[in-house]
Amino acid sequence: MLRTPLCQVLGIEAPILAAPMGFITGPELAAAISNSGGLGIISFSGSPPPVLRKEIRRLRSLTSRPFGVGVLLSGPHLSFPVQAVVEVCLEERVPVLETFWGDPTPYVSQAHAAGVKVIDQVGSVADAKRAVRAGVDAIVAQGVEAGGHVAGEVTTMALVPRVVDAVAPLPVVAAGGIGDARGLVAALALGAQGVMIGTRLIATPEAYAHPVYKQKILDATEDQTVRTTLFGYGWPNAPHRTLRTPFVERWLPEETRGSEQRSDEPRIGETKIGGQPVPLLRFMGFPPTPDASGDLESMDFLAGQSVGLVQAMKPAADVVHELIEAACRLIAQLAENR
Repeated sequence: MLRTPLCQVLGIEAPILAAPMGFITGPELAAAISNSGGLGIISFSGSPPPVLRKEIRRLRSLTSRPFGVGVLLSGPHLSFPVQAVVEVCLEERVPVLETFWGDPTPYVSQAHAAGVKVIDQVGSVADAKRAVRAGVDAIVAQGVEAGGHVAGEVTTMALVPRVVDAVAPLPVVAAGGIGDARGLVAALALGAQGVMIGTRLIATPEAYAHPVYKQKILDATEDQTVRTTLFGYGWPNAPHRTLRTPFVERWLPEETRGSEQRSDEPRIGETKIGGQPVPLLRFMGFPPTPDASGDLESMDFLAGQSVGLVQAMKPAADVVHELIEAACRLIAQLAENR
């Protein structure tokens, strides 16, 4: 088993973290990663606090190992304060709180008082330094290759060593463009102590993604994603990386339209959030789950540039085990060739 100091900090066996992909990383996927020795992190997915509490308890029923909850500190329009979401996580004593898209400072001391570790995800050295001042336990350095919402504009290869140097000895996790053991080994060479993977995990039975979404991930190549603000209805002007579907290609020249939140945008379908039906208007950034119906081809298929490395549907446990085993072999081969 490949272990780094990060593993001791988080109480895990393997330095593999599951990205808290909104709606997609649910309790089943997170539990599969945690049970395989990594850290599964569910997204709060905009769920009201009572719904999130149920999801946390469901996840806890599926694994006895450490797990996390990812919380966006700003961005999407919510009918409840972020503090209420954080309080649920702390009341439920989740082992790890993962924060993104905002300043974690107000929440770190609360989390530590409850015995909860805090990981902050950043897209720049400046935000990494802010996280250090806040007192977080680890940092995720997200490169621009990443799928989903992207905080920065720097590649993983350039960002990770800069963040590592800026925050040492705090553990750094590399994210963005990592889909196989070669990416894991490269991240370790850059000074990271672990990796966060997202796109690779969409093509797993446990991911709560629509079958059409999973197939698109299997079929796509590395040049078929784009960083855009097109799906900004509900979260305007927030850059994200998504697949270049015909719908996306049609609207990219007018991508600002997606953030206008116009009342005349057509309804393209429906999904469920917290068990309740929610209409989907055009340009809403909700990736299609099994609950989605309607014009799926006009929806947001979030994916990173590592998508070209995803070529088979596999259980999440197999993904983790193969990453670790292949990385150990590769490190041994590199040592032999010195």
